[in-house]
Amino acid sequence: MNFTYPKKEKLKSKITIGLLFSEGKSISKYPLRLVFHCGPSIDGEKIKMGVSVSKRNFKKAVDRNYFKRVLRETYRLNKHILTDNLDLPYSFMFFYQTKDRLSYEEINTKTIQLFEKFIAQHGKKEQSETNNDLVEE
Repeated sequence: MNFTYPKKEKLKSKITIGLLFSEGKSISKYPLRLVFHCGPSIDGEKIKMGVSVSKRNFKKAVDRNYFKRVLRETYRLNKHILTDNLDLPYSFMFFYQTKDRLSYEEINTKTIQLFEKFIAQHGKKEQSETNNDLVEE
């Protein structure tokens, strides 16, 4: 398994981020939220991921940066859940949405649950759409 988070996998395109917030869908597992949009990425990557922590919940940049580091690390270690079950390219934005200061272990557990919830809802739809396309041809 590849446990890296390379630069080409980071969500930085303003166009893609705009699409996420205008046309994207959301899925939550307290205290995390995942906003996603299915569509081709500019450089052909399968997954683009960004993280965000609200300034409203954590006034100090030190605290926001800590939780962003934790989110990136939990994504890096658990992204195989997404990559193994998705065929189409997706863009994701990963949010930490509470004032509670959860431990790394709790956030990691919630990340796994959130990714599995996403796959349960959208991995199957994606597979059925792909199968329907094959039947029509």
